[in-house]
Amino acid sequence: MTDNATTEKYSVGGILYDRPFKIRRLNHFGISVADTGASARFYRDLLGFTVSDTVELAKADPGDWLDQVPDSKIYFLRHNSDHHTFVLMPRPWVQLRESPDRPDITINQITWQVSTLREIVEARKWLESQGKKIARYGRDPGSNWHTYFPDPTGHTNELEYGIEQIGWDGLSKPESMWPWRDDHPELPFKAEVTELAEALADGVDLTSGHRWADRSDKTHDVGGVLLGRPFKAVRIGPVGIFVEDVAEAQHFYTKMLGLTASEDTAVEGHRAAFLRANTEHHSIGLFPLALRSALGVSEHSTLLSFGIQLGSYEQLRTAKAFLEERDVKFLDLPQEIHPGIDYVLHAVDPDGHVVQLYYYMEQVGWDGAVRRPDQRRKVTPGVWPEALEPLSDTYGGETFWGPLG
Repeated sequence: MTDNATTEKYSVGGILYDRPFKIRRLNHFGISVADTGASARFYRDLLGFTVSDTVELAKADPGDWLDQVPDSKIYFLRHNSDHHTFVLMPRPWVQLRESPDRPDITINQITWQVSTLREIVEARKWLESQGKKIARYGRDPGSNWHTYFPDPTGHTNELEYGIEQIGWDGLSKPESMWPWRDDHPELPFKAEVTELAEALADGVDLTSGHRWADRSDKTHDVGGVLLGRPFKAVRIGPVGIFVEDVAEAQHFYTKMLGLTASEDTAVEGHRAAFLRANTEHHSIGLFPLALRSALGVSEHSTLLSFGIQLGSYEQLRTAKAFLEERDVKFLDLPQEIHPGIDYVLHAVDPDGHVVQLYYYMEQVGWDGAVRRPDQRRKVTPGVWPEALEPLSDTYGGETFWGPLG
């Protein structure tokens, strides 16, 4: 567990850091699945994500691999104005074109947002100087510039800047404007507004992009707004992953990526580590592979859970009943896998991936200290009070902007 890091400091917007970039948040996440259509229905129709765009791989990458899949599309989904916060890819295609380091890695990307294009370019150069493998870099649908690289277990991490924003009309950029690039530009580069002006001058119809309309019966009162389900996803993360070596993975995510260690817990006798990117208690949890069988989760994936925060405790309670009525399977998992989060639902998607639904995450202040376990809300498994007393940081952290639907 070594690296070539030095004591050199790098200016990131005039602030000196140990690396030439600063991660601000977990931006999006992706998994590889057997049937992207079935998974899209689960995350779209049941959990309320919106499909921003699709890529038809039968057209983009035809071949014998198509015989193995019931749906050959990549689905880009979102819960807010970002072009995508969740991505579904056909597993046979990923195994063929971007073969993961382990056959049980179904995580196709863990994406961290920085604030400038310069950070993306300098991060690639710096990571290479530290001996880290760069898988690819450039720009994809969603317009975000990126750099891809693996963690020690082989999970693909991505640094991104500039993801496309979707406004009140719900329209994504037209496919003719997808900025496919397999390189980084010379800096400084043109602004997005300039790219749009150039597209207009070239006769591109900016209103010809994808727009998915939610045609579900909107009968559920969510904070005074009628929606198709009785809850609204307002944030993604944290991500819980199984790794080959927790200490080595923690070294990578803290020393290479600059995340901060929040807390360790003991889960079934094994150490788990929780790291954060911003003020949230954790944006990623690291668990040893030996825990998979002990927890009773799927052995086919190194993903323990993918977090989705709902707008309130009331919404979380109603989500439980809503999903149970639709035969969604739930798992009982120990509190130690999500310190800083009190009430949680662990729902299982069509591929066996666990979705961690919650409403609250502890926030860490200027002193960098998390709460002691005895200062946290006591939760009795299986008991759901009708209402809760507020904590000092209830409804704290990242805010959901814009209308609920």
